[in-house]
Amino acid sequence: MALVVQKYGGTSVANMDRIQNVARRVIKTKQAGHDVIVVLSAMAGETDRLINLAQQAAAEPDLREYDALIATGEQVTVSLMALVLNGLGCKARSYLGFQIRITTDRAYQKARIVNVDTWKIQEELKRGSVLVVAGFQGVDEENNITTLGRGGSDTSAVALAAAMRADICEIYTDVDGVYTTDPHLYDKARRLDRVSYDEMLEMARAGAKVLQPRAVEMAKKYEVPIYVKSSFSDEGGTLVTKEDKEMEKEVVSGVTYDRDQAKVTVINVPDRPGIAARLFTPLAEHNIMVDMIIQNASVDGFTDLTFTVSRKDVKQAAVLVREAADDIGAARVEIDDSVAKVSIIGVGMVSHSGVAAKMFATLAKEGINIEMISTSEIKISCVVKAKYTELAVMVLHDAFELGK
Repeated sequence: MALVVQKYGGTSVANMDRIQNVARRVIKTKQAGHDVIVVLSAMAGETDRLINLAQQAAAEPDLREYDALIATGEQVTVSLMALVLNGLGCKARSYLGFQIRITTDRAYQKARIVNVDTWKIQEELKRGSVLVVAGFQGVDEENNITTLGRGGSDTSAVALAAAMRADICEIYTDVDGVYTTDPHLYDKARRLDRVSYDEMLEMARAGAKVLQPRAVEMAKKYEVPIYVKSSFSDEGGTLVTKEDKEMEKEVVSGVTYDRDQAKVTVINVPDRPGIAARLFTPLAEHNIMVDMIIQNASVDGFTDLTFTVSRKDVKQAAVLVREAADDIGAARVEIDDSVAKVSIIGVGMVSHSGVAAKMFATLAKEGINIEMISTSEIKISCVVKAKYTELAVMVLHDAFELGK
């Protein structure tokens, strides 16, 4: 007997037919002798609908009330799933985040999990029940409902798997695994049988939508194996696990892209200690994530500083950075939201040379200008004009022979 955590995304529970399909899959796992915890997202499109309502209600919704509203989508799906399972003769109980007691910090919209109380889960499992838990949500120390950010149900599932020391965390979505690139963008994309935590984390951070980055971080920290599968087929699947020697043979494992990028450039920044901190501290205080950062060489005591943020944060970031720029005496702030990030990722990069040169030459051959570059041991990211995104992905995929 194993303890299996299964997470189903919005497309998997988009309507009653699909909910019943998921219920049959859950029952099959239960009948195989396993204990099962099911984590659900809201129905496809429901969270967007709730966000739209919040924006209609107020130009700048109160964040506490905003989270309380958009967390309701998962309440519908977990209740429906429990009803269906019980109707099919499988004992099930639904729980919201505050009922399980998934405690988070108070960063509304982007809350981070602090603790998962397991006693209620253990009691229900002892009774032979399937637990159906609302993903994406938690509660802070003052019992305010919080949400974990888009894709947060992945994090909920991995957190439960880690807290309960589950044998496997299965993430069900509308694709049958992790691919070398987005199969919807390029038909030569190939499904990977295995991928390391580090590769998956870089892929997720660089734009791959299969898993939320925080979920992968947590899985790596607590060594929770993740199996990415399709809820519409029993074929395929990708195991996300610890790195092994076989993985290192592949120089590049995947090409990712992220159109949710905006570039912020601060011109003529005084080049002295403490200036960068004064620019970035207001962003941190407003929970705005900064991705790539580049500072030019200093000329006559001044430099230019460029960084990227999510497009959804760029308006607020622009206001904060312009205030800081005025305060430090910078010349001006320029915003460009017509960019995208394209990345190549692979643990084999550590032991192979010439990867960056090949990437840059491939893009240059197609006339694609690189505006920013960022590297890690297993990733190279380039910011390019958004209109070249698809072309860049396809030529890099071919250059590194990822379709073979």
